[in-house]
Amino acid sequence: SRLRLSGLCFLLQILNILLFAVFVRYGSESSPGHCPPQLNCSRRNQDSGFQHPRFQDVHIQVLLSFGLLVAFFSRYGPGSAAISILIIAFAIQWAVLIQGFFYFFLNGKIYVGAESMVSADFCTTAVLISTGAVLGRVNPVQLLLLTLLEVTLCTLNEYILLSLMGVSDSGRSLTVHTFGAYFGLTVSWILYQPHKDKRKREEQQDMGHQPDLIAVAGTIYLWIFWPSFTSATTVHDNAENWAMLNTYFSLVASTVATFILARVLYEESTPRMVQIQDATLAGMAVMGMAGEMLVTPFGALIAGFLAGLISPLGLRFFTPVLHSRLKIQDACGVHNTHGLPGILGSLLGTLLTLLATADTYGDRLELVFPLVAQGSRTVTDQAFIQLGAMPLTLLLATLGGCLTGAVLNTKVLRSPPDTQYPENTVLWEVTLGSC
Repeated sequence: SRLRLSGLCFLLQILNILLFAVFVRYGSESSPGHCPPQLNCSRRNQDSGFQHPRFQDVHIQVLLSFGLLVAFFSRYGPGSAAISILIIAFAIQWAVLIQGFFYFFLNGKIYVGAESMVSADFCTTAVLISTGAVLGRVNPVQLLLLTLLEVTLCTLNEYILLSLMGVSDSGRSLTVHTFGAYFGLTVSWILYQPHKDKRKREEQQDMGHQPDLIAVAGTIYLWIFWPSFTSATTVHDNAENWAMLNTYFSLVASTVATFILARVLYEESTPRMVQIQDATLAGMAVMGMAGEMLVTPFGALIAGFLAGLISPLGLRFFTPVLHSRLKIQDACGVHNTHGLPGILGSLLGTLLTLLATADTYGDRLELVFPLVAQGSRTVTDQAFIQLGAMPLTLLLATLGGCLTGAVLNTKVLRSPPDTQYPENTVLWEVTLGSC
């Protein structure tokens, strides 16, 4: 196992180095606002308003917030946090390459800039969401292969939606939250092992004081940095950043909703910190598509409130059905915190598209719906396209998850992180005292 992980890391890094040496170059023409017409720049929001601190916020959010989010369980937490950094390190490199071939390829070279790195961080976030659905049932070798395949499929889905279909999804309700959640859930379904199911659930649900402290830090980082993540591609010169403001309003409403349901659904008088963290994630996922479309703050409060209700209700009533009927083990509850809120955000975005007019949006109409502003599409056509993007994303995520799960389920790769396999102490840092 030691040689298998080391060997795969070595081969993948050498592959990245060679591909970077052949294809990747820096160039001012790849910077936001200076995209040459020869390139397929699907990032319709590139402009001079993009700043390095915003890229820094996005990257810190991906690294710190998700690194702490996967450290849920006392058994797999420390090892999961370490492996998440490995996933981020590889996924960013691979995403720069794959997305570069789709978006920034010119004269045989990929020209990268800060916008390329933000796009890579978006794709990496989808992979980390999927990781939450399979945590505890895959080893790092399998996770690296999952990253390799998911980055490719996630980029393909994003290219179809944003470039070919012209879908407006700047905060990535569909291409990150929904795709990552259902891709991971499908892989979890393929990897289901009934003879280990009961014991693993007991181990994964062993959450004590330390995971709650980790959840505090993860939630704080989410509150600080996720609004920048949602609005990373939406600022235009001096225009007010609706996406950032709407995300904050959604966050506060979703958090209050969790406290409303705490006494109703659970014995505790106040929700645990991990439940507040789930509500925070749900409130942000619902703003991915609708964040830059909402023209009133109370709309964001309503959306966040609904997302905050979905998360605990789904955990209490829907997650057991996923497990008992569909045999899907959702370790970190990504279905309730990313999947369902992502779908809700997509439906909300479709509804808001029907209300998009020059009177309500002003100059923003060209920024949010450029084809509508140019007269190439009607508002109704754009709304149907926004709505059709959701089943397409679910289809690609499910098919991709089935393919990835089949690859990871091959006998040579199966090596569950379990104490009955001593060689897995190389792969996971296991706290035996709580088992």
